[in-house]
Amino acid sequence: MNTSKLPPEGAPPTIDPSPRLAPDRLKAFVSSFFERRETYLQVLAKHPAPLYLQESAILRARAARMKNAFQPLLPEVAFYFAVKSNNHPHVAAILIDEGFGLDVSSGLELEMALNLGASDIVFSGPGKTVDELHLAVSHADRVVILMDSFGELERLAALTAEMATTVRCGVRLTVNPTGLWRKFGIPLQDLPAFLDTARRHPQVTMTGLQFHTSWNLSPEPQVAFIASLGKVLADLPAADRAALTFIDIGGGYWPEQGEWLQAAGTPEGKQREAFGRPAGDPHVHYHLSAAPIEAFAEALSTAIHTHLLSTVDCRICLEPGRWICNDAVQLLLTVVDKKAPDLVITDAGTNTIGWERFESDYFPVLNLTRPALVEKSCHILGSLCTPHDVWGYTYFGTDIQPGDILMIPTQGAYTYSLRQTFIKPLPRVHTI
Repeated sequence: MNTSKLPPEGAPPTIDPSPRLAPDRLKAFVSSFFERRETYLQVLAKHPAPLYLQESAILRARAARMKNAFQPLLPEVAFYFAVKSNNHPHVAAILIDEGFGLDVSSGLELEMALNLGASDIVFSGPGKTVDELHLAVSHADRVVILMDSFGELERLAALTAEMATTVRCGVRLTVNPTGLWRKFGIPLQDLPAFLDTARRHPQVTMTGLQFHTSWNLSPEPQVAFIASLGKVLADLPAADRAALTFIDIGGGYWPEQGEWLQAAGTPEGKQREAFGRPAGDPHVHYHLSAAPIEAFAEALSTAIHTHLLSTVDCRICLEPGRWICNDAVQLLLTVVDKKAPDLVITDAGTNTIGWERFESDYFPVLNLTRPALVEKSCHILGSLCTPHDVWGYTYFGTDIQPGDILMIPTQGAYTYSLRQTFIKPLPRVHTI
């Protein structure tokens, strides 16, 4: 065995370096927000920070782009906004107005969807309670229930018989039968048995299938599962295939910006920290690229025509969440205290977003008061009583002082929904 290229005993194994975020790409992103600086500051004149600023025009533009990408390529396609990605009612209301249905995952989200007047709702998720199922069955004309297990099928069948109501249903299929993702849906090989069981319950009308893969930087995971599903569909009895009116291919589409990371969010940064060393230079940022939605549409539609629509004549449904709402909310903060030349405290804490996101994820901090396309070192920390209350380790601006207005852009997905009432009050929401 040739050991000449092995690391010394006790040394960490070699990890390929993560791709870096191009400085020109970062500056173009930052510049696009500084160009709208006056608009943001005018909002704050009447609605002081801290503030979640929702931009309706961005939501509408994203909805239009999603539809324009898929509608020309599929004979019948429908879109359902994943409410869990941003559960503010105004976000869902705008998307209903844009022709989207709503994808809900709890009785709480279902109540909101019904109160908004949504007429096309899919109810997914594991562990639905009897009360949640009762609410869905009570609105069977507006809700399709995506069942998650054989047990849920039996509970739903008993409830529909008791309520003398017929419901439209689908079943979620597990995309990964190992590990923690096995909590969702049933294994693909169990689909024939599930359909056979459902036939015994006349008030449970099986009309569709659903699957979902998350964190899709490219269409490959969905394409692979579509191919596997196509093989199972081809072997189903013709009557079972004819009964299917929809196949829901889920969401998980990553915004085209890609995933931006601090050094601590990369494999090599985690390794350095595990060996007691700093994760890396805070001025070096990393970038996992994501395909544009048009590339998703091209690849997925090709796979759908080849593997699904060749055997089943049905509507294709999508459940975009993050891709739709990510860019539509900006977070605005005020610097309250400057404790050192490289340490400031803001008026809001990261309970605003609900998790320690910025220790690993990178989003530029923009000083709207003193703008500049120069990134400077500074620990920008929130006002919570925890050292993990981190907004960033750098900022764009000429300087940073108490009273300055800072922006954390593109905070629309999995932030507002995860916010926590912890120590400090939460920001207000304002929509433009």
